Amino acid sequence: MLTVLIDYDSGNLHSAEKAFQRMAREVDAGEVIVSSRPEDVARADRVVLPGDGAFPACSAALMQDHAALHAALIEAVEVRGRPFLGICVGMQLMALKGYEYAETPGLGWIDGEVVPIDPGHGLKVPHMGWNDLVIDRPHPVLDGIATGEHAYFVHSFHMEMGDPAQRIAHCNYGTEVTAVVARGNRVGTQFHPEKSQAAGLRLIANFLRWRP
Repeated sequence: MLTVLIDYDSGNLHSAEKAFQRMAREVDAGEVIVSSRPEDVARADRVVLPGDGAFPACSAALMQDHAALHAALIEAVEVRGRPFLGICVGMQLMALKGYEYAETPGLGWIDGEVVPIDPGHGLKVPHMGWNDLVIDRPHPVLDGIATGEHAYFVHSFHMEMGDPAQRIAHCNYGTEVTAVVARGNRVGTQFHPEKSQAAGLRLIANFLRWRP
């Protein structure tokens, strides 16, 4: 079994790579690699799309600068039904569109739009640090993760849901902030599971065992 973390020049993947490799060893989930090669994505059994930075830059990097990689991602996830996990901006790219700097199309996998966080109450943006998860509905990737467990967030924008049923967890930061989304064979986390200690490692392990 092969899990591929897609490298499209949108973030340092070292910590994510180490966390996924660790949990793959623990649950006997095969090999984990970081790759920018479309042929690796094409043969992957699971695909992970990380992302750090601004939505338009990450969108352009994936869909324009790495067009062959984008095509391989669509083939793997939409056509072949491979389990997919988006992390941080990788999750945001699952949305219909984003509004950071300019309206920018996303992958269109989740019925939501990426908008600025407006927490009020004197809270600062970006939303940075630890926050408690609130589980909205059960899902295999959340097995063993309960409301009140901590996750590590770093972001100024979040996904405002068009279909609330596709949000499976959130956190409270003056307002409800989407934390985890899911639809079919695709899930996404706004927080960084590789930096979220026990809860994050459990989510990674769940994803590596998930058979949607």
